Amino acid sequence: MFSKQIFAAVLLFVSQTFALHFYLKTNEVRCFFEELPEETLVAGRIDAYEFNDHTNSYVKNSNLYLQITIEETFDNNHKVADQKSSPTGQFIFTSIDSGEHKFCLTPVYNDGTTNKAHRIFFDIALGSSHDYADSKSTKKVDALTERVHGLNKKLEEIHWEQELMREREAVFRDMSESTNSRVIKWTIIQLFVLVGTCFYQLRHLKSFFVKQKIV
Repeated sequence: MFSKQIFAAVLLFVSQTFALHFYLKTNEVRCFFEELPEETLVAGRIDAYEFNDHTNSYVKNSNLYLQITIEETFDNNHKVADQKSSPTGQFIFTSIDSGEHKFCLTPVYNDGTTNKAHRIFFDIALGSSHDYADSKSTKKVDALTERVHGLNKKLEEIHWEQELMREREAVFRDMSESTNSRVIKWTIIQLFVLVGTCFYQLRHLKSFFVKQKIV
């Protein structure tokens, strides 16, 4: 349970993650290579299944486990980790030096079963080990959880401020549209008044010229 908490804590501050999905036979080895910086915290999670011929599907088997080895290829394949994992398990280690690391997985059985097909999910999260110098303490996990809650609260505040800004923008937009509409109406009224005034003056002048027998 505690390893799951640590794995979850690593995911909060990961700089890189990758997930793999592949198939292997019993005792077959599959290796992957990853360039790791110095003092990088690596948290891995494994989920392995065996193929059941009767149900024609992949199922869990408590006798199945995965042999996990991690080697530094830049240092004559120096082995930095060698452990057995249950079908659903995790592992954590910190890279001491920067360079290429080789991750190898082999499905094997406690009871010596062979010639089985397996489907394996392999997830890895990478983060700085400085953030987890005290990761073995439950207080550190609690502090990280509290920090996440704090970030969520800040996101909620930002969301509320954005909603308030949208409301203000909507009010300002409505006021602008209302003002523009009044300006257009007033301009049209002024235009009609001006045209009417011109028409009246022209008729008045025409009447005056007729009376004066100029026209």
